[in-house]
Amino acid sequence: MERVLTAKGAATRQRILEGAAELLRRNGTAGVSLDLICKDTGSSKSQLFHYFPDGRAELFAAIARFEADRVISDQQPHIQDLSTAESWRAWRAAVIARYVEIGRYCPVNALVVELSRTGPVVEGIVVDMQTRWHTLMTQAVVRLQATGGGCRDVAPEAAASVVLAAVQGGASIYQATGDFVHLERALDGVLAEPSWVVERLLI
Repeated sequence: MERVLTAKGAATRQRILEGAAELLRRNGTAGVSLDLICKDTGSSKSQLFHYFPDGRAELFAAIARFEADRVISDQQPHIQDLSTAESWRAWRAAVIARYVEIGRYCPVNALVVELSRTGPVVEGIVVDMQTRWHTLMTQAVVRLQATGGGCRDVAPEAAASVVLAAVQGGASIYQATGDFVHLERALDGVLAEPSWVVERLLI
């Protein structure tokens, strides 16, 4: 049965969770210990185990859920209204702006590269996030095609996969190099006319 926390307790748990997520993005799972989390978040070991009784495994699962939800929420409200070329370009601008804001420590890479290796529970969370994201993008392509935009010969599921690969591939290079021009070009390659990637998703 899930514990009900007081407002103060929920705030403390969230502070620990967000601090641990930030540490993981900077250091990777190998560089994140419970002692370091306590020090960095100003928490005691007893506090950490109060909110995450199973320790590291439970905390990493909570970080994975936090990051997975953030991947989707960072694209709101644009991802729910991708039905015109203009709305897709607004989404593209929002994605770029978000990566500029958060810097090189990408939540998607934290999930896929680091957290997914920590166990089957986290791996399931990562798979669920990718499935949700792909579903949203597939629905977006369907909406675009329904309004007369996009190439009708492109399967929505395939186009959605290409868009996700463009975002995640560009973000990976950005994280490695600090240069987000590759992310910009990857998205431009998907959305530009003509696009050699998805046969003119936007026309």
